[in-house]
Amino acid sequence: MTIEYSKPDEIEKRSFEIIQSELRRPLDPALAPVILRVIHTTADFEYADTLAFSEGVLERAVSALRRGISVISDTNMVRAGVDKSRLAAFGGDILCFMQDDDVAESARQDGVTRARAAADKAAALGKSLIFAVGNAPTALLRICELKEEGRLSPELVIGVPVGFVNVTESKEALMRSGIPYITARGRKGGSNVAAAVCNALLRMAG
Repeated sequence: MTIEYSKPDEIEKRSFEIIQSELRRPLDPALAPVILRVIHTTADFEYADTLAFSEGVLERAVSALRRGISVISDTNMVRAGVDKSRLAAFGGDILCFMQDDDVAESARQDGVTRARAAADKAAALGKSLIFAVGNAPTALLRICELKEEGRLSPELVIGVPVGFVNVTESKEALMRSGIPYITARGRKGGSNVAAAVCNALLRMAG
């Protein structure tokens, strides 16, 4: 067996070429960088049809990243997967509160998930944020509630939780919320997808 490509940049370039050749339809050029990177991460071509974007969201997200915005993730897997060097080059950082003692205690006292309590902690920061939700629909639902209550106004929510309980409902709530969003309709998603979207946006930002 002959190994045609061995360097990481060559492998990625060839992977993107294969994806584009196998897609059943052309992509919107503005959205293609995000869609292609998600397909590259998952090897799942359904994302070409299920990824959904609010109007003007890419320009808004790129502008926010260039200003050094903080990203809040709902899992440490998302945090691990995001290109922190690119983010730091803009003056930004990525935080995950899921393992914080105060979040665990708040969740215990209120009888809610840690993801919901972590969203409350993020809202209390009182600053502009991007949320990357790859696992917990309860986090996504709470973000929408906080927006409705006037306690949170995210620059962007990447809402791609995965699973069977409240997943599609949370994504539909996000799309109705008025929050700038990138989501994946249906049950599919995950921390790897959330990180891939973040990384695509970071590359677009420069």
